[in-house]
Amino acid sequence: MTWDNEFAMSVLPELLQGLVVTVKLTLCGISIALIVGLIAAVLRFQKIPVLAPVLGFYVQFMRGTPLLIQAYVAFFVLPQYGITLSPFVTGVIVIGLNYSAYTAEVYRAGIEGVPTGQWEAVAALGLGARRKWLRIILPQAVRTMVPVLGNYFLQMFKDSAILSAITVVELLAAAMKVGGNSFRYLEPLTLAGLLFMIISFPASLLIRRLERRFATTH
Repeated sequence: MTWDNEFAMSVLPELLQGLVVTVKLTLCGISIALIVGLIAAVLRFQKIPVLAPVLGFYVQFMRGTPLLIQAYVAFFVLPQYGITLSPFVTGVIVIGLNYSAYTAEVYRAGIEGVPTGQWEAVAALGLGARRKWLRIILPQAVRTMVPVLGNYFLQMFKDSAILSAITVVELLAAAMKVGGNSFRYLEPLTLAGLLFMIISFPASLLIRRLERRFATTH
């Protein structure tokens, strides 16, 4: 099979629609991962006897089981218990919660990297929990967290292709649909790979730049 440039150009608009879905899926997933991960990390530092092991199990479970299995459970099992969501919403929740386990560990490592003297100063000043976290601890932890979070979110962008398995019509699903309808997979899959690369390569360069910047200012 040889490359058909005319066919490739004719299917590009449909693939771009899939790319838009992929980007939306990733951005929504990032929002969930950041918020849930932060809540989980902060609560683990509160050393609440009952909550700490539960959160620890959550992190290990989400990191230790494949994203695809989590997606299948959410899409095929939950409706049997009356919980039915659209494929897109299901995909956003699944990938967001999956990566929240990773962001929780990134937050934890960043928070633990804050010098002991800062914690002692906060205690001496008697600052409330909100001011302690938002004004003292988290701003200092951010410099070590940002590059790592960037790498995880770049991986999330690529992992979003897995959600085609639960009928989310993102970039890969759009390419497979075009291929199935035309019996030509060379052009749509190649274009899909290039579109992923167009987004991920500049993003990876930006992340490397951030890593160097934070390394020199640490």
